[in-house]
Amino acid sequence: MRPDAEAIAEQVFVALADPSRRAILAALATEGPSTATDLAARLPISRQAITKHLALLSEAGLVTAEPGERRRVRYRVHSAPMQVAQQFLAALARDWDGPLGALRDHLDRVRPEAEKD
Repeated sequence: MRPDAEAIAEQVFVALADPSRRAILAALATEGPSTATDLAARLPISRQAITKHLALLSEAGLVTAEPGERRRVRYRVHSAPMQVAQQFLAALARDWDGPLGALRDHLDRVRPEAEKD
């Protein structure tokens, strides 16, 4: 994986580590573009906290800010960084598939022998 892709994946994982940020992303994904005020009305998080979380999500590239009417900023989910993180996890899974398969095969061979004892 490219070093820049690894840095993107790291930012995504850091952003997703917080349950409030995951709730904000889920709300944006299901309800569509929203302002911090809209999100505060739907979530048990203050508008000020949502604004701070949105800033971190924006730094990670997971949301984009769009200017709206009367200086209101609407936030929209941006999935490209999430796809980079998914590719990172898929590569990790591929690296583990061989050793885990070998372990499963070994345990399948050893288990019948242990049952005989």
